[in-house]
Amino acid sequence: MEWPGLRRETGSPPMHTRRTWLAFAAAGLAGCTWMPDADHDGHEAPLPVPLDRPVRTAWVLGSGGPRGFVHVGVLKAFDELALQPDLIVGASVGALVGTLRAAGLPATTIETLALELQTTAMARLALWVDERFSGTPLAEWVRTHAPVRLLERMPVRMACVAVRRRDGAVVAFTGGDAGTAVQASAAVERQFAPVRIRGEQYVDPDWFAPLPVRLARTLGAQRVIAVDASAHEDRAPPGAERFRESDLRKRSLVQADARHADLVLHPDFGYWVNLSRGFRERAIDAGYRHALTQAARLRELHAA
Repeated sequence: MEWPGLRRETGSPPMHTRRTWLAFAAAGLAGCTWMPDADHDGHEAPLPVPLDRPVRTAWVLGSGGPRGFVHVGVLKAFDELALQPDLIVGASVGALVGTLRAAGLPATTIETLALELQTTAMARLALWVDERFSGTPLAEWVRTHAPVRLLERMPVRMACVAVRRRDGAVVAFTGGDAGTAVQASAAVERQFAPVRIRGEQYVDPDWFAPLPVRLARTLGAQRVIAVDASAHEDRAPPGAERFRESDLRKRSLVQADARHADLVLHPDFGYWVNLSRGFRERAIDAGYRHALTQAARLRELHAA
């Protein structure tokens, strides 16, 4: 599913989360990738395919770099409430967490993986391209831990959202290899090498659709619960002024989609991020507790 109505805006990406995300990768790079622009064109290469069943309720997990640990806590609450979607739509880190859940992993297992995740699982130095890193290890990590390899065979339908670099079209990969689809969704522009799939380069959707609710609607979702993992810029502490422009730019993109959701969860666990175990635990706990405050509304939206 392509969404050609969205195009690139000018400006720079929000770097207070992006720099930390890159530090996550750079701290323990596992060698180099010699062919970061190799084309994924085999029969299992990701592609948009029609969904094979109706979509009553969709979960949309937004981008956010390290803030994406909040998604794990939200899923823990969803599992505790015995909620089940028909579709998960994920952008960047939301695609990573969502794919594990759609493939059949319970949230408690995803939490263990998130807390134990090593930096070498995220990236390698990329040679012969302008970007610094390749996300090939991330694709390999997903293939190792997801119980189901192909998106179209997952117990819950999954859409990994990426942007086609040639024209800025937002694309939902709903079939093919999950690892490659997640890698494409998390290929942060100017930092991670784009992922070439069937002759086209794809990148992270953060500059286009960080919370792709409208795309979920296009895929047929009747009810949408969205999880916004972006910063609470209105509570930014002293010292964060240099990030205000990028924060406000992302907020405008998020709000454009959030108004189309039935419910938006936006947990708060502080402005600054890092990759310590303590931060991860705090973000997961914030997502869990915030989601439970909306238990009644969540049950209502998932009712038949």
